[in-house]
Amino acid sequence: MKDKNIKSFFALIMALSLMSCNDFLDKEPMSNASPEQYFSDASQLANYANRMYPDILSSHSNWSYGIFGNDNDTDNQTGVTAHDRFTADRWKVAQKEDNNWKFEQIYRCNYFFSMTLPAFGENMDGSANTIGGNLADVKHYIGEVYFLRACEYFKRYQMFGDFPIVTEPLPDEMEALRQAAKRQPRNEVARFILSDLDHAATLMSDKNMATTRINKDVALLLKSRVALYEGTWLKYFKGTAFVPGGTDWPGAAQHTNYQFPSGSIDNEIAFFLQEAMDASKAVAEAYKGNLTENTGIFQQEGDAANPYYDMFAQEDLSGVKEVLLWRQYARGLVTHNVNPAASRGNYRIGVTRGFVNNFLMLDGTPVYTHGTYADGDSYYKGDKTIADVRVNRDSRLSVFLKEPNQKNVLFELDNNEGTDVVMVEPYPEITNGDGERGYATGYALHKGGSLNRKHYSNGGGYTAAVCYRATEALLNYMEASYEKNGTLDATARDYWTIIRQRAKVNTNFDNTIALTDMSKEAENDWGAYSAGNLVDPTLYNIRRERRSEFIAEGLRYMDLCRWRSMDQLMTKPYHIEGFHLWNTPMESWYNDLRADGSSDANVSSKTQSEYLRPYQRNSGQAGYNGMTWKLAHYLQPIMVKQFQLTGENGDISTSTLYQNPYWPVEADQAAER
Repeated sequence: MKDKNIKSFFALIMALSLMSCNDFLDKEPMSNASPEQYFSDASQLANYANRMYPDILSSHSNWSYGIFGNDNDTDNQTGVTAHDRFTADRWKVAQKEDNNWKFEQIYRCNYFFSMTLPAFGENMDGSANTIGGNLADVKHYIGEVYFLRACEYFKRYQMFGDFPIVTEPLPDEMEALRQAAKRQPRNEVARFILSDLDHAATLMSDKNMATTRINKDVALLLKSRVALYEGTWLKYFKGTAFVPGGTDWPGAAQHTNYQFPSGSIDNEIAFFLQEAMDASKAVAEAYKGNLTENTGIFQQEGDAANPYYDMFAQEDLSGVKEVLLWRQYARGLVTHNVNPAASRGNYRIGVTRGFVNNFLMLDGTPVYTHGTYADGDSYYKGDKTIADVRVNRDSRLSVFLKEPNQKNVLFELDNNEGTDVVMVEPYPEITNGDGERGYATGYALHKGGSLNRKHYSNGGGYTAAVCYRATEALLNYMEASYEKNGTLDATARDYWTIIRQRAKVNTNFDNTIALTDMSKEAENDWGAYSAGNLVDPTLYNIRRERRSEFIAEGLRYMDLCRWRSMDQLMTKPYHIEGFHLWNTPMESWYNDLRADGSSDANVSSKTQSEYLRPYQRNSGQAGYNGMTWKLAHYLQPIMVKQFQLTGENGDISTSTLYQNPYWPVEADQAAER
């Protein structure tokens, strides 16, 4: 491609108000070679892909607060104030300062394809390839970029639903650029993502790379995630403005008399769920016998190591078969600060009471079948101390939930590099207003925290980040098959048994289902609902299993949205709670509690609840009266500047874009409903 073509596509990026990658593309590629020469060898393709890895793939560096912020602002984890999306009027349409509607990485992928595919050959099998190097390598690196583009599109599609599909450079003509900005129906975007992932899986099938690189199994796993997302979204938003053809769908004028590729929305739902089943089963069958061992304990002095805990807290994951893709860090070069956060209050992001209550007992029974949450019985010990809630519980809770007086570090205790560490877990510092060291809910996690002091240098941690792991494939199949067929088939039952065995929970999930009281589950879990209605106990327990497995791994908000699990907040605001502070032994841990409702208050009042409520210290806090919701909030608004750029001479009324449901095309305005 010549410079004119590069600038033409860059003009599209500017026209759509995309983040500039001018600094990247206006410089000559490495070795002062022309673009055509630069993309002439497999090693050059690898270098290009390498530069996109840290910007697109999940890691400790680009997840907020490392592992602890992944599920922040959900019913699983929270800080000390409600996110704007859970208020009636604080989330508003931006004028221009919104980086979510951006194509920088998509542009980089498309530029890569424009340079490599002509030399690789349109038949995509490599038979016409003229790029130098081992053919399997060439195919693999092209496959990696297909995966990266799919990954980036999946991010935007989750935010906005309908989205432009841009795959190639365009002429430097304003009208062509305006037309390219048109949003395509969300299911078409999802199909496009699946197509990219199919290309990725096929191209990467000839070579096994180290698991620090994208591979075929990762592509299939992401495919199952995307297909499950769209299948369940279409199912639970069917007939609404959030799906093509639904009432008030804003894309109707642009996509007149829209017809689903499969003929109907029901067929489309079935298509995506089947795709999710097929892709997830391919991965699950390959890895179901290789899930990481879980001893069921958080290692202390004299205990054997727990590989399941260590999977999230070690430097090298190359020998952990369950981990399909991980990011490696290097001491003094590429680092993070997850470990100091693990030894303190998780950057003041706490686990909620609802999440803790939701974990089963080891015998597979729900907590509420053993007396009250506060007092329990002889098996469930109640919640008046953190130690009590961990006893006889699903090991995923007892392994990762912190308890005062546990040792956070067991090895290299005298390592002078690891200076930013709390050696022994203190009483939760709930009155500490420090954003890094305070505890938001009283409940906090060990997950991601190394037991070796060498990793605790402030800002200098170098334990690995898990990006994708195979257990998700088992859970994706369980859910997709049940959503599609309404029954637990033999494969789903096999996968569920395997997951329960690893968690040390009784494998009789039929008994769990029989004992499930959905009205009780609704108190603790937004996933008990879809579209404002309680789901059936079997589906609910599949969702519960997913919630219990993916503690702080960044999937919770995605799941809540695709399940349409927040409608009930529109009529009944929800109060996030933490541990049982008042009228328990834990109250005596503190001598500086201020609960007078003033601006200086550091905890909520016992008149509101005996449980700590992080949003109710004073009435000026967002969420003080409970977390609420608007239907529009399932998708993000498009900023006003985009409508101006895609309108004729800046006229918004002529824009080729349309706004998301119930969001206005006016800056600084809240959603209508």
